[in-house]
Amino acid sequence: MFKLAKKWWNYLTAKLTGKFEESADPKVQLEQAITEAQEQHRRLKEQVTNVVANQKQAEMRLNRTMDDLGKTTANTKQALRMAADAQAKGDAVATGQYNQAAETLAGKLVQLEKEVEDQKTFVLQASQASDQAKAALEQNSAVLQQKLSEKSKLLSQLDQAKMQEEMNKAMGQLTESVGADVPTFTEVRDKIEARYAKAKGMAELNESSVESRMLEVEQAQMNTEAQARLEEIRTKLGIASATQAQPAGEVQEGGTSS
Repeated sequence: MFKLAKKWWNYLTAKLTGKFEESADPKVQLEQAITEAQEQHRRLKEQVTNVVANQKQAEMRLNRTMDDLGKTTANTKQALRMAADAQAKGDAVATGQYNQAAETLAGKLVQLEKEVEDQKTFVLQASQASDQAKAALEQNSAVLQQKLSEKSKLLSQLDQAKMQEEMNKAMGQLTESVGADVPTFTEVRDKIEARYAKAKGMAELNESSVESRMLEVEQAQMNTEAQARLEEIRTKLGIASATQAQPAGEVQEGGTSS
């Protein structure tokens, strides 16, 4: 009984959906589709903004930690120098105090060095996520612009289709039946037009797929040319490329250890 009721429900749903599609205004549906595409792009842009903001925050935290690391390193060295000076003067109390301060600073230095390494890894991950999000936003923007450019064309085709349908209806009233066993001119024409419309629709789908691939190829080519141009500028300026740069895990000190 449950299966039978489910079948009837699916049948009624499909029937009502079909009637709605037949009576719905394509112009309104087109506007709805464009509006939904724009809304999706807006939501995607908000998500990408959050990803980029997360990357910027990670970079700011890393910069602050690097500053603390530099200051702590300098203070540790200064404490050791002052301890050595006090020892040279024979001041045992000051020597002990300065050495204790240096040990405390050294403990903080080790902690900061670990934080820097962890934050560098997080910044790298955040940068990769940001680049991927930006690329997705650019691709979606290109698709949205393509839909907007096709909107006018589709509206024009819809108006032409309506005019043609009115003409077909008027011509159909003039068509006479040629016999019960022989199809009418209108029936043959509709059959041919249906096949032609289906073939044209398939061709447009294939064409749309090709255009999408062409867009990807053009974007890839632009990225390649941009990278080549950057390498050329780096070479002229004597700047090493990213692959030749110092590894991110190596921490440089602000001065020479004493």
